[in-house]
Amino acid sequence: MVEIEIRRSPGHPKQDRDRQEPVAIPLEAKLQPTQARGLDTYEMVLATAGGMLVDMGFEQLTTNAICQRAGLTPPALYRYFPNKYAILKVLGDRLMARQDDLVLAWIDAGGLDGDTIEARLAKSIILQREIIAMTRAFPGGSAIGRALRAIPMLQKVRFQSRDMVAERFFEAARARYPNTSPARLGVAMRMMVELSYAATEMVVEEPDRDAEALNAEVCLLFALYFESFF
Repeated sequence: MVEIEIRRSPGHPKQDRDRQEPVAIPLEAKLQPTQARGLDTYEMVLATAGGMLVDMGFEQLTTNAICQRAGLTPPALYRYFPNKYAILKVLGDRLMARQDDLVLAWIDAGGLDGDTIEARLAKSIILQREIIAMTRAFPGGSAIGRALRAIPMLQKVRFQSRDMVAERFFEAARARYPNTSPARLGVAMRMMVELSYAATEMVVEEPDRDAEALNAEVCLLFALYFESFF
């Protein structure tokens, strides 16, 4: 739950009397459905909201509009979600988890390994392609990413995901680059994760970009950079 403080200009007695307390905005879903009907409603809300984010953006999105498009009553939505922020948080959690799963599977499969810089570069390009394809296919993927960056109370969703992935990269990289200080390696892994996802967001949110060219450049950047760790 996040608190937003509503401030008024000081110095006016009536304003001082009417000063409001911080407003708490819940960010968690109220209820996880256990029966098929409830699960259908829950998923309908999420899928509808994801599609509407692309059409109208987060600021214009409302729970009433979601209900109208999904053919639901407001009580049906509010049984599971207290507000649109909670809906976006679930969508953001799911998108980040799908992206993270691809990256972690790649690490576990030896994605950092390779006898030559060309071999390591090729593996990195494949991973970038997979992440971009998945994000494009995720309902509202590009709009969810924009909203998570723009809404301060939801930025933690991104930060937690990026920190976790960077830590896994760090663990895998320490064995490969034993002569590099842990401090430098930690910074490098977090920077790589952030820039890699930024490149993904650029391609997904700007479809006119040459995805292959951008992937090749960002992966080459890190392949060359990591050569300095040996």
